[in-house]
Amino acid sequence: MFSAIVINKGEAGPQVELSSVDETELPEGDVEIEVAYSTLNYKDALAITGASPVVRKFPMVPGIDLAGTVTTSSHSRWSAGDKVVLNGWGVGETHWGGLAQRARLNGDWLIPLPAEFTERQAMAIGTAGYTAALCVDALLNHGRTPESGEILVTGATGGVGSVAIALLTKAGFTVAAATGKADEHAYLKQLGATTIVDRAELAEKGKPLQKERWAGVVDTAGSHTLANAAAQTRYGGAVAACGLAQGMDFPASVAPFILRGVSLLGVDSVMAPIQKRLDAWGRLARDLDPAVLDSIAREIPLGEAIEAAGGFIAGTVRGRIVVDVNR
Repeated sequence: MFSAIVINKGEAGPQVELSSVDETELPEGDVEIEVAYSTLNYKDALAITGASPVVRKFPMVPGIDLAGTVTTSSHSRWSAGDKVVLNGWGVGETHWGGLAQRARLNGDWLIPLPAEFTERQAMAIGTAGYTAALCVDALLNHGRTPESGEILVTGATGGVGSVAIALLTKAGFTVAAATGKADEHAYLKQLGATTIVDRAELAEKGKPLQKERWAGVVDTAGSHTLANAAAQTRYGGAVAACGLAQGMDFPASVAPFILRGVSLLGVDSVMAPIQKRLDAWGRLARDLDPAVLDSIAREIPLGEAIEAAGGFIAGTVRGRIVVDVNR
């Protein structure tokens, strides 16, 4: 038996509880893992609270991230004792995820735990940090350099935003952080942001073309925030879009794209191929000071994950939440 957060489908919404589960109930997979740490992400919060129907199969163990040790494997790449990390691949939506002490997964979904990080540190990074690295890689591959100009990061106090600021600062960029949290300015400047932008400036409908400000953007919000960020991006700049915290809509015009040559770069972390994942984690291993994770992340036991999920929906969570599944 092992402990897990389990979501069942109820008539009035999801029924979520910390349960004791028999190992025979684990889903199909060719690698079994003893989980050390998982995380809470926005998608996990949507699943646990039922705020959005992200769970496609019941019962479901949420948790789109995990780090742990392989116990048994019939997969050619993995052997007992290997330290591994999982991000995405529909885990926590269609396949049991990481908010549990045990997992059985497809070995093709796993990457090796970078030697630079402990399991806890890898989960302090999690999908949010890995997505941030994908966004930074996308901007750099588009030709953005520190000489290009300032980079805007929206949703700056969240997990993606926090890590993106740290990575962009390490890469030599000047970073502007957009937030609605006046009491978090010191935190953002500690990460490396030099300019603070009031989230309200971007959150409402704006003109199709606005004053050119940003050489690039990492956007976690979508909706009007993404539209305004694109309208303020300099000629030839790029916007890496990876989130929908404000909304899934995109109330914009084509003006920035056809009159200023702005590029909209969609960044997907869930189904990204293995090489992109390895490149992103390689950047994290090179450029993210593990000490930064102490300011970004806080740890909770598995039993507190259900209550903590509500903070994401309320917009009160800063940085990352690491879940120790064994306490």
